[in-house]
Amino acid sequence: MDEIKKASKHILYLSYDGMTDPLGQSQVLPYLIGLTKEGFTFHIISFEKKDRFLIHQEHIQNICNENGIHWYPQKYSEGNPVFSTVWDIYKMKKQALKLHKEFNFVLTHCRSYISALIGLSMKRKQKVKFVFDMRGFWADERVDGGLWDLKKPIFKIIYNYFKKKEIHYFKESDYTISLTHNGKNEIVSWEAFKTNKPKIQIIPCCVDTDLFNPSKIDVHQKEQLKSNLGIKSSDYVIGYVGSIGTWYMLEEMLDYFKTYKEKNEAAKFLFVTGEKPETINKVTSTKGIQDSDIIITSCLHKDVPLNISLFDVSIFFIRPTFSKKASSPTKQGEIMAMGIPLICNSGVGDTDFVVNKYNAGSIISKFEAKEYGSIDPKRELNSGEIKKGAQEFYSLEEGVKKYLYVYNQLS
Repeated sequence: MDEIKKASKHILYLSYDGMTDPLGQSQVLPYLIGLTKEGFTFHIISFEKKDRFLIHQEHIQNICNENGIHWYPQKYSEGNPVFSTVWDIYKMKKQALKLHKEFNFVLTHCRSYISALIGLSMKRKQKVKFVFDMRGFWADERVDGGLWDLKKPIFKIIYNYFKKKEIHYFKESDYTISLTHNGKNEIVSWEAFKTNKPKIQIIPCCVDTDLFNPSKIDVHQKEQLKSNLGIKSSDYVIGYVGSIGTWYMLEEMLDYFKTYKEKNEAAKFLFVTGEKPETINKVTSTKGIQDSDIIITSCLHKDVPLNISLFDVSIFFIRPTFSKKASSPTKQGEIMAMGIPLICNSGVGDTDFVVNKYNAGSIISKFEAKEYGSIDPKRELNSGEIKKGAQEFYSLEEGVKKYLYVYNQLS
């Protein structure tokens, strides 16, 4: 009887990101798979980009089927960004209400601000518990990233709308999930929460430490990959993994490499990324960096650990804007889990706190040659301590435990 009662805990998971997107595969499904083992049944409504859906639909559907997860993929609308988003919100709400009539959800778990519109509405009208998984200060990210120009009236209106909604989300959600301590501290400092603090659980972007495990790297595969990429045993590899877009500071990372290369001839910069090589090469040519010192490759997610194992040190610089207080770079946990030291900048989520706590690398505070030159990536660090930090702070197992705590409080 108890098992039947457990199985009746149906959860509606709403995401405007797709499960076929990289983050859907690394930052949604692994958590839900862990939570299904605790007696929860998930129903996911997500919005899928056409190209990714065609490629990955079968793979994601198989994962869901194997784990008893119900997936209701919706087509992500393209075209005018305002009207297409409004249309998608309508579709999400319609599907959510239809499913609630059938499964009587105990709570709605909303990933970011768009989905939370539906979660807040269902909390108010259907009395369904509401978990606001904020993922960052979304409206401010759109402005900081240059996607919303507040000089244009339409974006000013949308920004103000979501900033008002943001307060409602924090006030009315039964739990808020923040990726960072820095983000939580910012929220509770606001005047709106002077007397009534929201319930906030901190869960960073976690990593599967079973997959990102240096002891599972095949030595022969590693040597073969080195050979394929033209990396010699005498080379010192500074590595970057992931996309290069709005937030990642390619020019500044190349400036650091150039400064280091002037004193260390054996340095090579390895990019493991899905970006087109010309995106990187166009910038390196303006910096006077030799093509032979830049190596660019791409790989499937399952092969990322093997590629990271080629790094002697890993670098990422992220624009330290206000919105980044609440940001948790997925790559940080993955790199640390492999025991690789980091070179990164302050002012981004809990990045510097974690690096300093676990002696996991070097932090810069200014993007200038003098600061770059003061950092010696070859200084001796303990890879075991770095891996321990990843296990304690970023492990998927710990993330699932924290979500489970929230779910058990509400269901």
